[in-house]
Amino acid sequence: MIFSSGWLVLQTPHGVFEGDTLVLRCRTRSRETLTSVKYIWNGKVISASNQSQDLSIPRASSNNSGFYHCTGRVDKMHTWRSNTKSVQVQELFPHPKLKVTPSQPTEGGSVNLSCETQLPPERPDTVLHFSFFGDRRVVLSDWSRSPELQITAIWRQDAGSYTCGAAAAQGVHKLSLPVHVYVQGVPVSRVLLETQPPEGRALAGEPLVLICSAAEGTGDTTFSWHREDTGESLGRKRRRSQRAQLEIPAVGGSHAGGYFCTADNGHGLACSSVLNVTVTGTPGNRMGLIAAGATGGLLSVLVLAAGLLIYRRHQRKSGDGSPGNTTRSSPATGPGQAPHGRCQGQKDSPVELQHLYGNGSLGEGHLVYSEIQTIRPGQEGEASASGASLEDKHAAVIYSSVKTQLQGDSAGKVRSQHEDATDNEETWSQV
Repeated sequence: MIFSSGWLVLQTPHGVFEGDTLVLRCRTRSRETLTSVKYIWNGKVISASNQSQDLSIPRASSNNSGFYHCTGRVDKMHTWRSNTKSVQVQELFPHPKLKVTPSQPTEGGSVNLSCETQLPPERPDTVLHFSFFGDRRVVLSDWSRSPELQITAIWRQDAGSYTCGAAAAQGVHKLSLPVHVYVQGVPVSRVLLETQPPEGRALAGEPLVLICSAAEGTGDTTFSWHREDTGESLGRKRRRSQRAQLEIPAVGGSHAGGYFCTADNGHGLACSSVLNVTVTGTPGNRMGLIAAGATGGLLSVLVLAAGLLIYRRHQRKSGDGSPGNTTRSSPATGPGQAPHGRCQGQKDSPVELQHLYGNGSLGEGHLVYSEIQTIRPGQEGEASASGASLEDKHAAVIYSSVKTQLQGDSAGKVRSQHEDATDNEETWSQV
């Protein structure tokens, strides 16, 4: 028989928190020794002993909350039942919350992770340790007492879910809900191509460094260098930087021409403007270049005088007149030649074909053209393809590929300056 007259008492602790050891005691009011004890939780026997002993539940959790009572005997005839006690295991601290600042960081910027939770007033001295995790529970920091973690630079590949954990010495561990972090990228812009030596002035046989940079843009950037005339790709480099360079070990005459570079960080392609590279001389022959330049200057004066004489002779024969201007574009890049295409707004600058002389009256099919480049003092290496003037006393004027159709030649047949001048006095000389 089981008696429940209050003779048997179940003693429980007051205020049980997670991680505590829950101790239950079954006692008689008269302090008699029990010969057997059973502890029952929510109607289930969780412990039975032939001795009078306490029940200890280490590291209690909310799962141990419920209704408890005990039964005991002092002899073989009588079994006593205790009162029922409700035991509630309190939360030591709630699940932490992960706070990300800023919530949508920019690539390359810093991010602060904060793991927030709160201790109860009854346990203000409880020591908590914190840790932070990335995608797939990748550990970002060891357990420490600091509830914050700073990521000095975050990148696009770092986007994903982040969590944090809090733990007490009593063995209580809790994780936050995952927080998804989206990393914003900044497209590349204001791409610039520079050279070393500067301004594209290369010396034959010496190295030329092509430097491509972007004023803005984040993350890994792919830089490419191209020839503007052929669209040939010279090289490609991927850098977590806004600047990269490509070196041509030894330049030659074939390296002269227009160059441009592109930058792409996955948010859009951006191109630089075209930079013209000129190649002059050789490092070991500078004195020879100076002498050749002086000789060339003298010859240019003599040839120019000869050209003026021929012009006057032609003017007397042809009368007055002025042929119209013609414009041609610089060579276009063929389909598929430029791997990255051309930038919006990047256009070829038309080159103006100047008539060698403006007062001639050559008939149709007899037009004489020359590209005129004017080099003024202090602007060596910069050539103007339009607006050249013979009256500019301080400018050196270069005429190239002067040709005309001679009288008596078949239609469409063009004679050049290299033909024998004695064949016809109308033949023009190259200057």
